[in-house]
Amino acid sequence: STLWIAFQPILSLSSRRVFGHEALLRSKEPSLPHPGAVIDAAQRLERLPELGRTIRDRAASTVASAPESGNLFVNLHVHDLLDPALFLPDAPLSKLASRVILEITERSSLEEVRDVRSRVAALREMGFRIAVDDLGAGYAGLTSFAQLEPEVVKLDMSLVRDVHISSTKQKVIRSMTSLCRDMDMLVVAEGVETREERDALVELGCDLFQGYLFAKPGPAFPLVAW
Repeated sequence: STLWIAFQPILSLSSRRVFGHEALLRSKEPSLPHPGAVIDAAQRLERLPELGRTIRDRAASTVASAPESGNLFVNLHVHDLLDPALFLPDAPLSKLASRVILEITERSSLEEVRDVRSRVAALREMGFRIAVDDLGAGYAGLTSFAQLEPEVVKLDMSLVRDVHISSTKQKVIRSMTSLCRDMDMLVVAEGVETREERDALVELGCDLFQGYLFAKPGPAFPLVAW
């Protein structure tokens, strides 16, 4: 009862439309001030599968009220890929699979999921799309990128921050967007906070944008500052 879902829009600036919203885990419990603390607590209590199901079910219950019939981005812990409930065709989120993009963070190791390719293929057969989250933040790097073959790549905010004054970051992002374009993948720039970052990322070839510059996460679907 202490958990709730916040939403943050993901935007296409070229078409000036909301491409979708990311469902973000939040807690009312003071001892669990951020999503990482909730996940760590669930892991210690061996309740990660239960937490994953709760997040997915609550996210699914909101899709009907999402504006513009947009997409919903839902985060998966690597252990969620081992949960049989994720693959049930009558699960609430499964019934909405065509509108759902499942985010798997690049910070996590996929080594614990020995048959990850077949599991991801099964999710695609159900209608889900896959995103690699936080690309550029962890050590798994292009290995997870190659294993998952995502439809969407989300650049970590550490690459985005002050990109307009970092030639190194600009070169990295330009290389990533070029690679993703060749592979028909969309690129989301996460954590965009300034107009200067936005303008640089547009020039570097990013397709979609997310961050406080446009809207903060909120319990309702927030209005966008274009």
